[in-house]
Amino acid sequence: MKFTEPLRKNYQFRFVYNKGHSRANRLLVMYVQKNGTDRNRLGICVSKKVGKSVVRSRVTRLIRESYRLNEHNIGQGYDIVVIARAACAGSLYAQVESAQLHLIRKHNLHRG
Repeated sequence: MKFTEPLRKNYQFRFVYNKGHSRANRLLVMYVQKNGTDRNRLGICVSKKVGKSVVRSRVTRLIRESYRLNEHNIGQGYDIVVIARAACAGSLYAQVESAQLHLIRKHNLHRG
């Protein structure tokens, strides 16, 4: 991801949860908060409700890849936390990408 850094620390996730705005659809929940920089920071959260470790890793990779391929269409300067719902476990890449783009448009982050 060329324009994006990861969110790694618990306090970073908590800040976005507490101060950010959330939107959701059937597969994903997305929290967004301005961070005051010229770069985005992305955090991905996949709980044990989604499935065992192999399934959780696959869902994480799908979310990260769909973000990476569409990152040039996303506005800069935001902290973004994506939470996978249990329905995401059996989803295909196209479904995850569509759900993520839908939430990006709902948050008015889409440019172009």
